[in-house]
Amino acid sequence: MIIARFRIVLPEQMWIGQVSRSFPEATFRLLSGIRTGDTAVELGEALTDAPEAVARATNSHQSVLQYERLVVSDDRVLSKYTTTDVDLYDFVEQLSLPPEFPIVVRNGCYEFDLTGTRMEFDRFRAALTDSGQAYELLSLVGTDRERRLLTDRQRELLEIAVQQGYFEVPRDCTLAALAEGVGIDKSTASEVLRRGEARLLKWFLAGSNRERIG
Repeated sequence: MIIARFRIVLPEQMWIGQVSRSFPEATFRLLSGIRTGDTAVELGEALTDAPEAVARATNSHQSVLQYERLVVSDDRVLSKYTTTDVDLYDFVEQLSLPPEFPIVVRNGCYEFDLTGTRMEFDRFRAALTDSGQAYELLSLVGTDRERRLLTDRQRELLEIAVQQGYFEVPRDCTLAALAEGVGIDKSTASEVLRRGEARLLKWFLAGSNRERIG
């Protein structure tokens, strides 16, 4: 099995592409979604220092038919909405390897993970190439090798760190917050992360099957 992470440039006309480009410092996360005919009902959140402005921009977009703010804080807005933008679902229906939630959007680009066989992955990438869609393969990891490479504790903490934005620049999550969230002290969290990162780095530099596509 393979785990791959992609970044795909969104079409100019998609509402999430337009809104995310208007707020380039924000991180949008599509948590779930379902297509209902010509529309889709989605649950999404935006991590931003301007949650009210993001909410207004989303609500006022012509492709958003219904909009409900569920949670608003100083740096986050969670909402449920109905949209006429169903390009994502059209794309998924053509493939046997759907993207996994959450799907992250930053400044006009989707970022998402896929898990499947080598054949499924190759078919997906060929479909992207044939469509002319601009994309980047951010990472490619064989799960069997990766599971032998890291301890369960290292893998768990690294996965949580990625999800919480610890490795983003600038960071969305501090080491102290990460440690508190998993119930360990800061020095232990640092040690586990450093050992896991060292193992991954040595494996990468020794010659893995990771790829990068510009």
